[in-house]
Amino acid sequence: MSAIRLLVLGAVRQHGRAHGYQVRNDLEYWGAHEWSSAKPGSIYHALKQMAKQGLLLAHETAPSTVGGPPRTEYEITARGTEEFLSLLRAALTSYDQNTDVLSAGIGFIVELERSEAVALLRERIAAIEGWRASVTDYYTPSEGPESLGHIGEIMHLWIHTADAGAEWTRGLIERIEGGAYTFAGEGEPFVGVLSEGQENPFATGIPDPGDAV
Repeated sequence: MSAIRLLVLGAVRQHGRAHGYQVRNDLEYWGAHEWSSAKPGSIYHALKQMAKQGLLLAHETAPSTVGGPPRTEYEITARGTEEFLSLLRAALTSYDQNTDVLSAGIGFIVELERSEAVALLRERIAAIEGWRASVTDYYTPSEGPESLGHIGEIMHLWIHTADAGAEWTRGLIERIEGGAYTFAGEGEPFVGVLSEGQENPFATGIPDPGDAV
């Protein structure tokens, strides 16, 4: 699973309608250009591809203020919302996703109801524990990695990764059950997007490519 689809769909959904530069600006504001493949080229490509797939609806608007071609704004469709929620749930439950996918999932976790978020995170813990158990079929942590030669260090890393992932997830569940954050249906959510014209302190400085996408 690629994080870029989840990130782009989620960013457009939060705006209601957004053009490519807004989406890119938001993702840079979240630091996604550092921890994922959400680079300018991939963002614009994802917008165009998902519009072709019916996940986004493209609206051609007035020409940009700098005299470029008409700007395209995107709006998420019903199919796009289904895809977004499916990707979000998969990102939160799967133990074997890359860190960027999990990070994207956490970034949008409050789009779900609190009870569902907790249930999905519990699924994640169960998946991690199942994977850990499969590793210990071949490697006994108490014997140390040396028992398998230097290759044992790989399994030692897997065990530590599983334990750390499960511990972090339990902590997140505890915070959520304790009332942290505002989830769907609970009131005004945290606003994690930039308003039109708001300066982005984390922008890469790459100019908007014609404002056309």
